Amino acid sequence: MSNTSSTKVSVFASRVYELTSMIPEGKVSTYGRLAAKLGLKKGAQAVGQALHYNPFAPIVPCHRVVRSDGSVGGFAFGSEQKIKILRKEGIEILNGKIDLNIYSFKQK
Repeated sequence: MSNTSSTKVSVFASRVYELTSMIPEGKVSTYGRLAAKLGLKKGAQAVGQALHYNPFAPIVPCHRVVRSDGSVGGFAFGSEQKIKILRKEGIEILNGKIDLNIYSFKQK
């Protein structure tokens, strides 16, 4: 994802946004999987921080990134809003969790 003239983001954040923008509607990825894709073994929290400041939402669908246990995790507009958006996109959430065996996006 390229920076626009009015929005400056770090190279790391830009890479996070680029990966996140590939997650299609109806699928999710995890903070840890995105970190691993970026070559970071323990970078899930850094990915989460980058997504928290995502200036390109909803083009970069940060709401489609969840915790490794399937729980929805944080969202700048609140977890309930994140759940609402994910359900609208066809993702089933039971007891606050998403079945990653069904809804995970397998990035290449």
